[in-house]
Amino acid sequence: MTAISRRALVGTAGAAASLPAFPVRAQPRAARPIRIGVLTDMSGPYRDPTGPGSVACARQAAEEFMAAHPGIAVEVLSADHQNRPDVGSGIARQWYDTEGVDMILDVPTSSVALAVSTAAREKDKVFVNSGGAVVELTGAQCSPNTVHWTYDTWMLAKSTGAALTRAGGDSWFFITADYAFGHALQRDTSAFVESAGGRVLGGVRYPFPQTTDFSSFLVQARASRAKVLGLANAGTDTVNCVKQAREFGLTQHTKLATLLMAIADVHALGLETAQGLLLTESFYWDLNPRTRAFTTRVRSKLPGGIPVGMIQAGCYAGALHYLKTVAAMGVAEARLSGRATVERMKAMPTDDDAFGEGRIRMDGRKIHPSYLFEVKSPQERTGTQDYYKLVGTTPAEEAFRPMSEGGCSLVRT
Repeated sequence: MTAISRRALVGTAGAAASLPAFPVRAQPRAARPIRIGVLTDMSGPYRDPTGPGSVACARQAAEEFMAAHPGIAVEVLSADHQNRPDVGSGIARQWYDTEGVDMILDVPTSSVALAVSTAAREKDKVFVNSGGAVVELTGAQCSPNTVHWTYDTWMLAKSTGAALTRAGGDSWFFITADYAFGHALQRDTSAFVESAGGRVLGGVRYPFPQTTDFSSFLVQARASRAKVLGLANAGTDTVNCVKQAREFGLTQHTKLATLLMAIADVHALGLETAQGLLLTESFYWDLNPRTRAFTTRVRSKLPGGIPVGMIQAGCYAGALHYLKTVAAMGVAEARLSGRATVERMKAMPTDDDAFGEGRIRMDGRKIHPSYLFEVKSPQERTGTQDYYKLVGTTPAEEAFRPMSEGGCSLVRT
């Protein structure tokens, strides 16, 4: 079992959280702290876009909340799920059963996220997913105890896949991580490619997370003569694919579709290598005054100078909305039922500096716009971490799969 680290949060923050949408009940100071467990990738391919940065953003939310609600104490725990569903599920159950964790947050790696969602439902606790992308979390495997916050494969496929196909990239080949996330991302992107008049010429799945050499897969992609190579992966796998594709000269004739590329990956690649790539995110630090204010507050707490990304911002926003809900319900009542707490989270409008105003649908899907970005060239950059230029925006109500198409049992017609 992975070792579990615990740190109590104390003190105040530079900016207080917004007041909740419902009246706040008085809280006894002696009440046991609310415990949030950040279950994430601390050592694998998704460490930089999630990992320690997700923990830092959850702690930022807790600090801001406690500054506004000094009668409610919050603790943030963290653990590494090693990208294994059995490890992630085991930690989740231990946290819920014996560690007093009230809500689990983040959980990159879709297979682990699905396992944790099941555990949260069985234990009647709360799960706010930011890192997992699989759309089934709000579809066939939706749960009354789960909120899917930041992004999903349908959002990525619609924004990036459809845009590239309309721009002339009408033939595709996929390199896909062989687990739930990769399968879903290839499936959803293929649907948008074909609906836009394009064709999928083939694809290859590789063992995850064991693969670092993608040369044989890139040879197959070149042999297909596809105009677009779709990378249905993320993290260091995407970074390695982009580097090796450029080394092979594949990008001279083939457009790379980085279907899930985080700003941490662009940071790792550098603009010389990443320039011109198209990608979709639901948060960028330089979008507006509120995103810049949030970034200013949290930047010094992030490890290694890596820019704050959308998954980490989702941990901040998801934790903050959960805590506002706890304050509105009262700690004791919120602890009685995770399902009831999630229902209240859905009833309350969302509002935070990372994503602005939004809402949570009946199926658990958090709604906000998605943004199509192009990575700048080194010559276009005007400052540190100035990596993106905005190409297009998908409005919140159009960015995610319609509830009527998901098959979620929670959706009432």
